Amino acid sequence: MRQIGIGVIGTGFMGKAHAFAYRAVSGILPGTRPELEIVADVNRAAAERAATQLGFRRYTDNWQDLVADPAIGIVSITTPNIFHREMALAAIAAGKHVHCEKPLAPSTAEARDMMEAAEAAGVVTQVGYNYIKNPLLGLAREMITSGELGEITGFRGIHAEDYMANPDEPYSWRVDPTGGAGAIADIGSHIIGMARFLLGPIDEVIADLETVVKSRPIAPGAGERRTVEVDDIARLTVSFARGCRGMIEANWVATGRKMQLGFEINGTKGTLVFNQERLNELHFYQVGRDRRHGGFLKIEAGPQHHPYGLFCVAPGHQLGFNDLKTIEVADFLTAIDGGEHRGPDFREAYEIQKIVDTAVKSSRERQWRTVS
Repeated sequence: MRQIGIGVIGTGFMGKAHAFAYRAVSGILPGTRPELEIVADVNRAAAERAATQLGFRRYTDNWQDLVADPAIGIVSITTPNIFHREMALAAIAAGKHVHCEKPLAPSTAEARDMMEAAEAAGVVTQVGYNYIKNPLLGLAREMITSGELGEITGFRGIHAEDYMANPDEPYSWRVDPTGGAGAIADIGSHIIGMARFLLGPIDEVIADLETVVKSRPIAPGAGERRTVEVDDIARLTVSFARGCRGMIEANWVATGRKMQLGFEINGTKGTLVFNQERLNELHFYQVGRDRRHGGFLKIEAGPQHHPYGLFCVAPGHQLGFNDLKTIEVADFLTAIDGGEHRGPDFREAYEIQKIVDTAVKSSRERQWRTVS
């Protein structure tokens, strides 16, 4: 069994999620075995703590040392996206495969640089849109592709949370415009990517981006406040290349919402409804069923929905967030081993970023924009 050294840059929530996934994947995927080699954080104490807690062999406060280390075959980037381009380009130049969190970059231009460098070098890339790794979303796409919903007539998607709803939440990298847009990039990229996964390319957008919290304290408890220039809510009407239209909302000030990532897809033969807050359920309405049995049918995740069965042999026991991350890592390692490239890779993340940037321009100009 071939082993490959893992280097993770960043020790926050996503850094831990990557480490958990690399550790878990060996139990479900034959083939290459990932080894947690080095963890990096600008805070040396945090790096040391993460190495001890998560099982890395070494730690450093210099990410360049991690990238250059010959024991590293995969670099996982879990920092704020303002740092992604520099780190990814260095890793690609060193011949490493790259696993990067979303959004890929603050702008389309930077995302394109990363994509082109990776493709020219021939390295495998993966971007952290793990929610589309849900087996039930794979089923939804199969149902759409096979025609079970008939002709698709509409899409409604949303990603709403409340982690920025408190107006006294301090100013941070999340609302710094040098890192790109606000809610539409941070969580909107998830529902945009999900829409593309299910229904294909989006070719036109008209958008309305709104800043609800106009200023934030410069530090916890500070009286001085700094103006916020990025969006808290983004509302998009989109046109899909397949011929239907849809609506997408991204909202990080939705009081009470923790993970309202969901969609409704209407077709001439049926409708699908999904919400990440109940990620092991997909609801299906089918035209033509006996009227006595009308309404939505709940499809419950189970071993019949690959790769659920690799985690649990029984239906109804349910997958979770970290399981989706493990599936993401499994797909990444399969591609590295020469198997199918399921992505989403840097090219797909670049396509998502184009839609984000197009929506920002559309909102500014108050008109439809072609995604180009």
